[in-house]
Amino acid sequence: MTQLFFSDLYNAEGGPTQPIAIVGAGGLGREVLLLIRQLNEVQPTWDVIGFFDDQAPATSAIHGVPYRGTIHDLNEWPEPLHVTVAVGSSRSRAAVVQRLSNPQLSFATLVHPGVMLRPYQHVSLGEGCIISQQCVLTTDITLGRHVLLNLGCTIGHDAVLEDFCSLMPHANVGGGAHLAPEVYLGTNATVIQQVQVGPRTVVGAGAVVVRQLPADCTAVGVPATVVKQHTAVS
Repeated sequence: MTQLFFSDLYNAEGGPTQPIAIVGAGGLGREVLLLIRQLNEVQPTWDVIGFFDDQAPATSAIHGVPYRGTIHDLNEWPEPLHVTVAVGSSRSRAAVVQRLSNPQLSFATLVHPGVMLRPYQHVSLGEGCIISQQCVLTTDITLGRHVLLNLGCTIGHDAVLEDFCSLMPHANVGGGAHLAPEVYLGTNATVIQQVQVGPRTVVGAGAVVVRQLPADCTAVGVPATVVKQHTAVS
């Protein structure tokens, strides 16, 4: 996995801004637009050319940024373009990324300028990650591709979050914990140290995971208990 640090994530040389599109025109899309504008205040880096979503928004523009069309339209885009996928559901975000077949597209990694992310922390980020304001990452952490950390999340030492994991606001992952691909942690959910969570599992808001959870289930409560088993997607 490519290891990225804060200095890699914005235009440190002060050169021309790079075009970027936001996939997802809902609430998270507006929050990602805010994140990009906050990054640009530190160093102009991104030129947001528009939103793409299969469900058109109610207006032709969102906070001054035009709606450009569907995923199909994005796959027809004729020039190099960075994209960021602002879809909160782990499964849905993975499905959208799978549909993006245009070789002109590349995935931006966005980290709020207030988040400490320095080489001495030894944090690895996959492409397409989104890390929001007030998140705290300590040391020796691995985030896979398209991991979403919403507002105020904490990630402890030696934690691994695999591709397409999603943490909603103020979710917490303890040291040495391992979240398999497409795990979703609801608001204020906690996975304590050394615990593993299986692929595509959903942890409800406020739940505390104190023991290993299997794949394809929903767990809620304190301690988190499996309440539903999902059908595995082949």
